Amino acid sequence: MGEKAFGYMGAILRVNLSSKKVTIDNPDEIFYRKYMGGANIALFYLFKLCPSIAKIDAYSPENVLVFSTSVLTGVPFPGNARHTVAAKSPLTNGYVDSEAGGWGPALKSTGFDAIVIEGASEKPVYL
Repeated sequence: MGEKAFGYMGAILRVNLSSKKVTIDNPDEIFYRKYMGGANIALFYLFKLCPSIAKIDAYSPENVLVFSTSVLTGVPFPGNARHTVAAKSPLTNGYVDSEAGGWGPALKSTGFDAIVIEGASEKPVYL
């Protein structure tokens, strides 16, 4: 593991619902400089884990769902509570992300910059 970048926790939680495995990626500072921001981190994981995104069904276990934060999430000033949610859209069949406020700092306080959900569970689960 390399040096973590300032403003980031240095860990990304990956949850695979199909295999029931949880892993942690520890990107280095270069990763965070290259993919600065929650939407960029989400896009990186979406295309890394779904290289043929144009060919997969948005409702299939091959799609991933990414919740991510940015370098400013959690900094004490108004408007910093942002997070990104991204996946392949069932409406447009393209990449879609949404920015929202609220629980971004709570995600970061867990020690993770993002949560990547892969696969599908046989029965309903919660994280």
